[in-house]
Amino acid sequence: MKTTTCRPAPLPVAVLGAGPIGLVAAAHLVQRGFQPLILEKATTIAASVRQWGHVKMFSPWRFNIDPVAREMLQKQGWKAPDEEALPTGNQLVDQFLEPLARIAEIRAGLQLNTVVTAVSRSRHNKLRDGRREKMPFVIHGLHKGSPQRWEARAVLDATGTWGNPTPMGADGLPALGEDENSDRIFYGIPDVKSVHRERFRGRRVAVVGAGHSAINTLLDLADLARLDPATRIHWVLRRARVEDTYGGQGNDALPGRGRLGVLLRQLVEEQRIQIHTPFFIDRLKSIGQGKDRAIVLVDGSRPEEDHPVCDEVVVATGARPDLRMLEEIRLDLDPTVEAPRALAPLIDPNVHSCGTVRPHGEAELRQPERDFYVVGVKSYGRAPTFLLTTGYEQVRSVVAHLAGDTNAAQRVELALPETGVCGLPGAAKPVAVGTQGQATE
Repeated sequence: MKTTTCRPAPLPVAVLGAGPIGLVAAAHLVQRGFQPLILEKATTIAASVRQWGHVKMFSPWRFNIDPVAREMLQKQGWKAPDEEALPTGNQLVDQFLEPLARIAEIRAGLQLNTVVTAVSRSRHNKLRDGRREKMPFVIHGLHKGSPQRWEARAVLDATGTWGNPTPMGADGLPALGEDENSDRIFYGIPDVKSVHRERFRGRRVAVVGAGHSAINTLLDLADLARLDPATRIHWVLRRARVEDTYGGQGNDALPGRGRLGVLLRQLVEEQRIQIHTPFFIDRLKSIGQGKDRAIVLVDGSRPEEDHPVCDEVVVATGARPDLRMLEEIRLDLDPTVEAPRALAPLIDPNVHSCGTVRPHGEAELRQPERDFYVVGVKSYGRAPTFLLTTGYEQVRSVVAHLAGDTNAAQRVELALPETGVCGLPGAAKPVAVGTQGQATE
């Protein structure tokens, strides 16, 4: 009698997160013959992008569409947008990510409303060696509120950092009173011109932070102040030189990014925002009651008259990775940046001044836990600068490695646009501003 052997179906490759990097990773997995399992905590794809969907990106479409994903979409009759146009976050989702998620092989592996709570190795905790590398990964989570367990041959963590904002306290901790005044604090980039307009119109608003999120918010608030002059804008930042926030301006290879610095500089020179720098927030103090309540931002090293009084605070101080679900995974992260150790020196803002990062891939992202990778913005840890095209190159290289294509994994297929910061004499001419609490030089 002839006997047949039943072989189990090959395990999928798990992708944690259905944002831009997660979905592009799924496209590369499909192209290489893998079955992707995409676990997304929200009820829709790219939910984090939707939270800043009103913001126009400074990188044009040609940097935001992955070549493999483009090819797959075009086979479905998809037409690419104008390569040089600057999309908003919502347009990125509507015109690229949503169609990508609808491709049959990707849609089949997509599980929404699924919160991943832990990742480990089957029958192996973090301490145990044995046949560790031969064992599949085990993922625990909640699918629509019900406990679930999945197994995978490899895991790509593309969960990002958006849901874990950095607090405004200068010590890396929430400032005293930050939690108690959360009803007056907005973390991220508010939609000042539409959804959140009435929250900020005619109010005293403090923007905390010095990156592109802060700059976008300041520019939108300035437009609001033109319509309602009662709107007052405070800009609170730790940098001693406000001009260091302008970036490459006209020298930036991404004109959209350079223009942000140009417009910001114009606001500063016109003294349309009150600048507080260097300012290190220790605590928040409430004054008044009810609708007349206000928040005072306190820097204990400054006199009381320098402390801005505001009705609303926008915290745009970046975000940091949440590593709690990876407690049973063997990680080698830089202790400062919280990025993979080989990647950290390329992006550490303490030593990396240019803002332009050398393209990198599987080798720099490799962890002691074989076939486990942190990709996308989460791979940058606490470093502030990240482009989608960098994440696309990361997952291209990682998936090629998983497929055994060493040459493709090691090959660099990306040219990043220069920021225009390096080599500029002082980056920008110092600006002297003579009002209370503002930078002078």
